[in-house]
Amino acid sequence: MLDKRMEDALNKQFNAEMYSAYLYLSMSAHFEDKNLPGFAHWMKQQAQEETYHGMKIYGFIIDRGGKVDLKAIEAPPAEWNSAVHVFEETLKHEQHVTSLINDLVTLATELNDQATQVFLHWFVNEQVEEEATADEWLQKVTMVESNPGALYFVDREALQRTFDLAGALAGGGE
Repeated sequence: MLDKRMEDALNKQFNAEMYSAYLYLSMSAHFEDKNLPGFAHWMKQQAQEETYHGMKIYGFIIDRGGKVDLKAIEAPPAEWNSAVHVFEETLKHEQHVTSLINDLVTLATELNDQATQVFLHWFVNEQVEEEATADEWLQKVTMVESNPGALYFVDREALQRTFDLAGALAGGGE
């Protein structure tokens, strides 16, 4: 059974993961508007991944006898100045999510909730990957920022990103 403080914190994180999905969908729509379909695709894949993260938390709350408490999801920004700005904000957001996960681990440790600590280790590791990926793409778009032809090729590379949400949900992993 989840401690009420842990349940509340996990519900807050569930909302944060759903916000992340909204944020990345907004970024995708921005890229669609700018005729950058590869980056739009990349962000849609990121949104699916964030939905998966949220659903992992949703399932864990239920498995531990808690109650999922759905709250309104804040509207994300809709405009950015450039592809570089979008990926700067992506990295900044992933760093913020890392801090939220770290806070959850701290609370689980304080509560001596070992099951939640073990569950959250997956997210700790995932955030290392999320930050590294966001930084990698930020570096790519920064390198080609002033060269539209090169940006076109980086945009095309972004079309290669895949995330199988149905498979992840069925298999419990990515």
